[in-house]
Amino acid sequence: MKPSDGEQRTGLLHGIAAYGMWGLVPLFWPLLEPSGALEILAHRMAWSLVVVAFALLVLKRWGWVRELLGDHRKLGLLTVAALVITVNWGLYIWTVNEGRVVEASLGYFINPLVTIAIGVLVLKERLRPAQWVAVGTGFAAVVVLTVAYGQPPWISLTLAFSFAAYGLAKKKANIGGLESLAAETAVLFLPAVGFLLWLAARGEASFGAHGLGHVALLAATGLVTAVPLVCFGAAAIRVPLSTLGLLQYLAPTFQFLLGVLYFKESMPAERWAGFALVWLALTCLTWDALRAGRRSRAEAQRLAGLAVLAAARAGAADDDGHEGRGDSGDRGDREGGGTAGAAAVAPAAHTPRTTGSAAGPGG
Repeated sequence: MKPSDGEQRTGLLHGIAAYGMWGLVPLFWPLLEPSGALEILAHRMAWSLVVVAFALLVLKRWGWVRELLGDHRKLGLLTVAALVITVNWGLYIWTVNEGRVVEASLGYFINPLVTIAIGVLVLKERLRPAQWVAVGTGFAAVVVLTVAYGQPPWISLTLAFSFAAYGLAKKKANIGGLESLAAETAVLFLPAVGFLLWLAARGEASFGAHGLGHVALLAATGLVTAVPLVCFGAAAIRVPLSTLGLLQYLAPTFQFLLGVLYFKESMPAERWAGFALVWLALTCLTWDALRAGRRSRAEAQRLAGLAVLAAARAGAADDDGHEGRGDSGDRGDREGGGTAGAAAVAPAAHTPRTTGSAAGPGG
């Protein structure tokens, strides 16, 4: 069923909220100092499971657990997803706290291009010409940024490839957002808690050593992880994928603006040139996606029209057939001169009308 206009507006607001929160999260991680990136990561893993488990308890959505435990393939894929997102989360937190927010934003700008490349290399997908242009332009951007940095932008590339691999694993696992996050954080929970206990035993844990406010902030990492995901899930079922595809650029755009305007990171000319190429590639990719979406909708409408026309012709042919049989009966009645012929005509003449009226609303 197609969502109503009101539902689509609600979904759009949820989508903006999700990507907006993901875009503004660089403001949150520095608040957790003096905790290091690994300690913050461990708290994020542990508290995320607590928050998601509570949400699933409220929603009474536990039936998937038994099915998942019996599916070793899905378990393996979600374990891979958990390991890959650990790399992504940890590097992202470290990058932001090191004052390199612009590099982090670049990773999520080029993520769609990396996802397309993985689709070609792993899933053997075929690209349209505009997609090849976008990928080629993205590669040129990486070359320009490599020259600008004096080395490949490994932070951005690692963030992009790890998140693309995470998306691929989740796509193949095919499990809901909350359920997937619960499974992933369950895989990571014991190692995370073990690491936190090890830090505490060494006297290096910041948890509890800097007041209740710091404790609350570390615990809030679970909410920072789960709430945008819930909003994204609400958007995904209400708005078209093409809309979500456009909204995904909100997060790196906010991150980029924060890096340049709030954190005052330097942007030499060669870095601007690299970003400009990335934005050109994304513009080409977005234009191609919108054009392909319009073509798909037009083709679907055309096929639907042909199906209606074929059904109408089939109904007309059926009516003609019944009328033909009715004429034959009339001739039999006239030639036979009796009521037996008329009795044979009646059921044949009235059956299609009765069936049509009964099957229309109820069928």
